Amino acid sequence: MNTTIVAQLQRQFQDYIISLYQQGFLDNQFSELRKLQDEGTPDFVSEVVSLFFDDCAKLINNMSKSLERPENVDFKQVDSGVHQLKGSSSSVGARMVKNVCISFKECCDVQNREGCLRCLQQVDYEYKMLKTKLQDLFKLEQQILQAGGTIPQVDIN
Repeated sequence: MNTTIVAQLQRQFQDYIISLYQQGFLDNQFSELRKLQDEGTPDFVSEVVSLFFDDCAKLINNMSKSLERPENVDFKQVDSGVHQLKGSSSSVGARMVKNVCISFKECCDVQNREGCLRCLQQVDYEYKMLKTKLQDLFKLEQQILQAGGTIPQVDIN
C-alpha cells in the first residue's frame, strides 16, 4: 500500500463529497445513508443509489408519456409520479431532485402542463447531474479501496 497515494485519494474524496453538499446536490439524509454502510455491506450506498436512479428513469419516462398529449393530461398520474420521486429522492438525500419535485407538485396541483414540462426537464437534468457526480464519488471510493485504504468518514455539519 502506498500511503501517499491513499492519503491523496482520501483527501480528494473528502473534498469532493463536501463540494456535493455545498453545491446543494446532497443533504444530511445521504450522510445517514452512508452511516448504514460497513464492512459487511461495502456496496450498500451505491446499491441503494443505483435503485434510486433506476426508479428515477422509470418515473421520468412515465411522467413524460403522461404529459405528451396536451389535450389529455392525467395530472393525478403525473402527481403520483412526482410524489414517488420526491419520496425516494428525500430518502437518499438527493436535495436538488427533491426541491424540483416541490415545484413540480405545485404545477400538478394547478394543472399547469407547461410548468410540469419545465419541471420534468429540470428534474431529468438534476437526476442525471447527480448520477454522474455520485458515479464519480463511487469510483473514487473504489480507487481508495483498491489502493488498500479505507473510506474516510466525512463530517458535513
